[in-house]
Amino acid sequence: MTGISAVVRVEHPDIVLTETVSRDRSSTVRSVSEAGTDPTAGKFFYHIESADFQAFEDGLGQDPTIRAFERVVETSDQRALYSFEYAERAKVLTPIVTAANGVILDMENDGSTWLLTIWLPERSDLDQLWAFAHSHDIDIELLRLSDHQRFGESAGELTESQREALRVAFEQGYFEEPREATLSEVAAELGISQPAAGGLLRRGTKQLVTSCLLNGEDGTE
Repeated sequence: MTGISAVVRVEHPDIVLTETVSRDRSSTVRSVSEAGTDPTAGKFFYHIESADFQAFEDGLGQDPTIRAFERVVETSDQRALYSFEYAERAKVLTPIVTAANGVILDMENDGSTWLLTIWLPERSDLDQLWAFAHSHDIDIELLRLSDHQRFGESAGELTESQREALRVAFEQGYFEEPREATLSEVAAELGISQPAAGGLLRRGTKQLVTSCLLNGEDGTE
């Protein structure tokens, strides 16, 4: 199934979990799309990575977009699966994308800003997201748009944002020895903060290494 892949920056204090990740800058949030996105279901699931889950949960206690939460299971020292119940004031973009027959493939937090990688059948389907954002005073910006991406297919299971960050870093000479570009220069080219760029490069590199190691174990070196 072909369509378009869009990387979108959105910002509003009432976008769900914004207050929490602003308080715990070590945290990263990824939605669990396979758990369902029906806004009437009541509970929403996210993979959370944090250096301090207590600090993350302290942030949840002060977050006006979260009514209740539960740490469902810890998958490692710094990763866990959480379920959340949203407060009435929470602004949620997933149902809008779902209504346009799309899927949020990746969700990266950058302080109070969110970077969403979205798959949609048609470029015109972005209009519904823009209309919702403007009617709710959400700042929204299209960072990148690619045509004819295949849903669920990516090189080495990289997200679109990770792939783009690695490409820009490579082209600018970030991986050369000595380096020909700094992390801040890579971040400026991507239009995001330095911590966000560093996170994308770190997680993208880890995914590529993991993929290569697993392939080696399967005898497909």
